[in-house]
This record gives sequence, structure tokens and C-alpha cells, in this order.
Amino acid sequence: MAQTTKVRKIPQRKCVACSERGDKKKLVRVVRNKDGEVFLDRTSKANGRGAYVHLSKECIEKAVKTKALERSIKAEIPADVVEALREELKKDEG
Repeated sequence: MAQTTKVRKIPQRKCVACSERGDKKKLVRVVRNKDGEVFLDRTSKANGRGAYVHLSKECIEKAVKTKALERSIKAEIPADVVEALREELKKDEG
């Protein structure tokens, strides 16, 4: 009898800036919870309405400039969340 190993599917999510699909772990999630707080969700497990964006300068800047993140989570993105996204990018690059 041949032993089969179960292959797990890698969850895919769509970037709000470039509309390309990517592995969930390679994208960053921005969340608006039921209290209206907007924050970066590093675990991708927080409750609330979320939107994913690639961890690249182009995608982050495009998402902010075109207000794609704001439309997706239906809330204004605070400056500190945008700054946190940029800091995540710096951590990822360096």
C-alpha cells in the first residue's frame, strides 16, 4: 500500500492595489473592527472587515493614493496605519 501525504492548499488573497492574487502570508492585512478602529493585522486573524495589500512600495503607495484600502474596509485609513505599513516594508526589505 502506498502512503499518501496530504498536500495543504495555500490560501490566496487579492491585493487591493494591483488586483493580483498572492499567498496570504505574503500580503499584509489592514482591518476595521466593529468599534471602527483601523489597524494592521499581522496575524491575519483579527475580527473585522479586512483588506490585503502586497508588501511592496508600489502597492502600498497605490493603495493609499487611489484610496483602495479605504473603499475596501469602508473607513478612513489613519496616517499611523499608513506609516505602520511603510515600516513593515522596511523590515521586510532589511
